[in-house]
Amino acid sequence: MSAPSSYSCFHLFLLVVLALFRLCSSNQNSHHVLCNDVERQALLQFKHGLTDESQRLTSWVAENKDCCTWAGIACDNSTGHVHSIHLPGLDGHCSIDDYYLTIGEKEALKQKLKGEIRRSLLDLKQLKHLDLSCNDFGGIQVPKFIGSFQHLRYLNLSRSNFGGSIPPQLGNLSELHVLSLGSFHYEPFETTGMANMKWLSSLGMLHHLDMSGVDLSQATDWLQVINTLPSLLQLHLSRCELSNLHMYNQLNGSFPNWIGQLSSLEELSIGFNRLDGSLPDSLGQLSKLTYLVFSHNLLTGVVTEAHFIKLVSLKYLKGSANKLILRLQVANWIPPFQLGTLFLRNWVLGPQFPLWLQSQKDLEKLDISNTCISSPMPESFFRSFSRLRYLNMSNNHIQGPLTFSGIPATLEFIDISSNGFWGSLHPFLCSSGVTSMIVLNLGNNNLSGDIPECWDKWSWLEFLNLENNNLSGEIPRTLGSLRNLHHLNMHGNKISGRLHSSLMNLTELDVLQLGRNELNGSIPTWIGTKLTLLRILNLRSNRFDGNIPHELCHSIHIQILDLAHNNLSGNIPRCFNNFSILSGIESKSGDDFAYIGTLAEVSIASDTLVMKGREDTYSSILPLMMLIDLSSNNLTGYIPSELMSLLELTSLSLSRNQLNGSIPEKIGNMKELISLDLSVNKLSGELPMSLSSLHFLSSFNVSFNNLIGRIPIGTQLQSFGVSSFFGNKLCGAPLTEANGCEPVEAAAHTIGEKKEDDGADWVLIISIVVGFVSGFWMIIGPLIVRRSWRIAYFSFLSKLRYMVYDVIHKYCCHMFSC
Repeated sequence: MSAPSSYSCFHLFLLVVLALFRLCSSNQNSHHVLCNDVERQALLQFKHGLTDESQRLTSWVAENKDCCTWAGIACDNSTGHVHSIHLPGLDGHCSIDDYYLTIGEKEALKQKLKGEIRRSLLDLKQLKHLDLSCNDFGGIQVPKFIGSFQHLRYLNLSRSNFGGSIPPQLGNLSELHVLSLGSFHYEPFETTGMANMKWLSSLGMLHHLDMSGVDLSQATDWLQVINTLPSLLQLHLSRCELSNLHMYNQLNGSFPNWIGQLSSLEELSIGFNRLDGSLPDSLGQLSKLTYLVFSHNLLTGVVTEAHFIKLVSLKYLKGSANKLILRLQVANWIPPFQLGTLFLRNWVLGPQFPLWLQSQKDLEKLDISNTCISSPMPESFFRSFSRLRYLNMSNNHIQGPLTFSGIPATLEFIDISSNGFWGSLHPFLCSSGVTSMIVLNLGNNNLSGDIPECWDKWSWLEFLNLENNNLSGEIPRTLGSLRNLHHLNMHGNKISGRLHSSLMNLTELDVLQLGRNELNGSIPTWIGTKLTLLRILNLRSNRFDGNIPHELCHSIHIQILDLAHNNLSGNIPRCFNNFSILSGIESKSGDDFAYIGTLAEVSIASDTLVMKGREDTYSSILPLMMLIDLSSNNLTGYIPSELMSLLELTSLSLSRNQLNGSIPEKIGNMKELISLDLSVNKLSGELPMSLSSLHFLSSFNVSFNNLIGRIPIGTQLQSFGVSSFFGNKLCGAPLTEANGCEPVEAAAHTIGEKKEDDGADWVLIISIVVGFVSGFWMIIGPLIVRRSWRIAYFSFLSKLRYMVYDVIHKYCCHMFSC
């Protein structure tokens, strides 16, 4: 090889080495590329528009030149351009409930960014990812300029409290893959609306669309728009007020038949709308569908195997709260899917027990409540589900003994209430290996026998309902080992004996319902001193005797106290004004008596109460009930005036006791009273005038007492029937004199009241007129008639004036002469 050739080869080799070295050096130092100055300033301007109470953006300072290292910011490694802003509140877990137990509500709220989104972000020309979800922007509108980010692929503004309408400029984001605008508001009655969805048709690359909670009731084109999104994999339109699709689209039913053409669809969520009509058969063609929710609509009609024929990937199905009928053509049908969650509440699945359920070996959550099943449950039912955690079969007509076998140890929630199960509790409670149960509801069945002593195996239990069965015997001592119990309901059985002291260990209890049993003895003082979190105490219709213990006043959170129909005696405790919720000192708890376990499924407490003279069961409005019922006992003494400080009380019943004295005058302070019953006592005196200020009163009874006087005039009292006042000596509307009224002496009334009762005083009026006329003509008349009298009269007045002047003049000269 010649020298020049060797020289050229050497230079070529050297150039290659240098190029490789530069490339390697560039790769090694790529992460040190600083962000663009313009973009850094844009981010600082963006920060200045935000309120950051939890100091999440402390790294966003001008001194730190490399904005690529700031919290929530990511940059391109080679160019340094900002391509991602990822600032979700609460670490992306939008529900504050997730943080209650760890950092508390106040601290959780601080985790949310507030303020405004400034236009300075437009300087981020290469932005691809923008996530501001789970924050609180105070109801401002989604900025229109967000539609100018030409390279944006991911946009998540969900659960961030935006208001107004969604700007159609978002249709310019042609490269968008993920668009999440769902659930802007925290309150269900606040919504963000959108009348036209045509702009969504421009997002041809969209894979994920979440507009849950956006009011689409005026968006009549949404079906056509969704059909133009060929790449759509996930569709979430829950709580969007969708309704009457066939009216706008000339379709037979609420679901279009072409839904089966979205062959790539993986998730479909359109629950909590007003969709009507039936499910199309084409739904069964979505072979890639894993998640399907259409619960809480107005769907009707028949569902067959054809609706599920190719749903081989389906794992999650919620169709509850519709009026659908499952009518299988094949008796031994085995579904093509293996579900983990199945909710079909309010469907018609019966009368035969759906045996195809046992093919779903992966089930963790199952709700087939109120589905018209009446045949017995198979013995092998529970053995089919080794992973089952949640089971709701309530409100059916399922018959048979409670002898379940093979109950999985994973089960946390079971509700089989309102069925026809019968027999003893022993096999179920004492033979099973259940250790993780949180909610157990066996109420409203035909269970009998005693309650067994094996509750120490159920230590995680928080909610226990055995109401309205035929259970007898005493309350077991081991029930006191349930230290996590919040709700205990044994109402409506035949349980006898005294309340065992082991129950004082249930210090977390806030609902205790033992009414309509055969319990006796005195009410234990430890109910007040140990169960201080109680909000509902119902011991109605038992055989308790003795005094009402003053220690009950330690349970200051009480809002329902029902001790009616017992043999209690003595005085009403004066310390009832310690009840802080009833007195308005403490606000009502926000949990609405809902018990939420690890499955985030709700079990609502209920209570049977007497209000307005009628017994009803309250559940959904139970948190609004503020009641004290001490009726049908042997209580004596006065009605304590301290009771009148319970300003939030809505129902007070003290009827059928031996109470005496007068009704406290300050009863008119209890402005929230809806029902007041003081009948069949020995109360005396007059009805307080302040009763006329109880404007919400719709039930009132003071009959059969020793009351006298006139019924106060008011908008409410005169609307009640005469039976509300019988057995007294009262008068005035709605009563008449024939009712035995004794009018009150006139001296007891003021002049104003006498005028109101008896009319004008004509004697006084006539006397005044006669006196005026007589005086006028006796003095003025003669002066008018006789001229000489007038001259003499005015001459006398003139002399009198000079005499008075002379006296005053001399007096003044004498006083000041020195």
